[in-house]
Amino acid sequence: MAAQSAASAAEAAGAEGRDPRRWLILAVICVAQLMVVLDGTVMNLALPSAQQDLGFTDSDRQWIVTAYLLVFGSLLLFCGRLVDLIGRKQTFLVGLVGFAGASAIGGAATSFGMLAAARACQGLFAALLAPAALALLVTTFTDPKERGKAFGAFSAVAASGGGLGLIIGGSLTSSLSWRWCMYINLVFVVVAVAGSSLLMAKQPRTPGARLDVPGVVMVSSGMFCLVYGFSNASTHRWGTPSTWGFLIAAAVLLTAFARWQTRAGHPLLPPRIVLDRNRGGAYLTMLVAGAAMYGIFLFVIYYMQGIMGFSAIKSGVALLPMVAATAVAANVGNIRLMPRVGPKPLVTVGLLLGSAGMVWLTGIDVDSGYASALLGPLMIAGIGMGLIFGSAFRTGTSGVAAQDAGIASASIQTGQQIGGAIGLALLNTIATSSTANYVQDHVQGRPTPSLLHAATVHGYVSAFWWCAGIFALGAVVCGSLLRRGPLQAPAAAPPGKAAEPEKAARS
Repeated sequence: MAAQSAASAAEAAGAEGRDPRRWLILAVICVAQLMVVLDGTVMNLALPSAQQDLGFTDSDRQWIVTAYLLVFGSLLLFCGRLVDLIGRKQTFLVGLVGFAGASAIGGAATSFGMLAAARACQGLFAALLAPAALALLVTTFTDPKERGKAFGAFSAVAASGGGLGLIIGGSLTSSLSWRWCMYINLVFVVVAVAGSSLLMAKQPRTPGARLDVPGVVMVSSGMFCLVYGFSNASTHRWGTPSTWGFLIAAAVLLTAFARWQTRAGHPLLPPRIVLDRNRGGAYLTMLVAGAAMYGIFLFVIYYMQGIMGFSAIKSGVALLPMVAATAVAANVGNIRLMPRVGPKPLVTVGLLLGSAGMVWLTGIDVDSGYASALLGPLMIAGIGMGLIFGSAFRTGTSGVAAQDAGIASASIQTGQQIGGAIGLALLNTIATSSTANYVQDHVQGRPTPSLLHAATVHGYVSAFWWCAGIFALGAVVCGSLLRRGPLQAPAAAPPGKAAEPEKAARS
């Protein structure tokens, strides 16, 4: 009875503070988030066309993707704190307008340098836009039931955006031009700017707060070195100075940053944000998922195009079942399951499903068909990713005060970016080494095309086994870290005030 009364009080308090335009605001937030996420992959299938048009080399090609991820990952925490200091709506609009300008320049690029610079600027404004979008969601939805629906929609977009980026990129490149992979963002921005200007109230700044300049310098430099080091390892060797040198520098800078945060008067990332077991577990979950999901978005695409002979657009369409499964799982997880069981079982099951999907994918060979070898594991992995993202986004922002919503949002997205950089470097190295070893062990004279195809598939299978291991290890570690039980409902707020964000369940 007491629990029911508390829940009823919380629901009544949430009802008083509801914004009548909140569902329209959610649609605007999801449009912006979709643009940010899909731009991490939308250029992947367009790179050959852009390379031919602008005349840059194979070694330069990777930087069209890396420039975006490098700047995005490096500045997320800094921009997350700016969201709290300047205001959520203000930073959201600045991020949108800046992203539109960078996209227009990228679409009109006449050289590799111009395109790479535009992609880097996209990363800068995405780092401002992404935490602002999630922070707006956290502070707009205060009712627990409605928050579950809102996070379900947002998580579906975030989890499936990479796959949608491949679909959109392949479609635009095949039917129009690679340049439309840039210009398409202008459509998203027009919708989001108009919606946010009309629907969102001006967000207040955090009173009396200051920017932790030493913390910004240390964490931004450390994140840059970390992402650059792993990106360099994926295209060169681990033993090159440009790889291990940057990784050592990253370790030193990030260690110094962590120590500084315990002494700073106004820390960039307050320790209370990450030391909570549930939030810390959510950030670690996103790191694991970010690392392992590259086995899906990278090697499955390579396999479909290089071995199965799929076109760019056909490869994108082949991912649609996985995208649909991800969206459904994210919504069911957030709306139906999270209020009953909490994040622990959802994260654990989601990671185990990801592992199962990767193990299933190890059965591919040079003659496999899509329906028999890919459709099932992609659906299983998609369900797992939906459960993971749906649980992690909501848990990683639970229990934080409104003035910390931006930095908490940035923290969970930083975990995903770090994981992506690590996964890309590790899995590329494993696949390349396994392919080379297979050729060396089986070659008799000059390598034949059939041998090279078999060796390539062997490299992909090795990467899938590692992805399965990463998912499985994550299920054990993250599942152990997260607390049992559902997240607590927000406490009833005094009259005239919105309810506080939901608090993490206490063990």
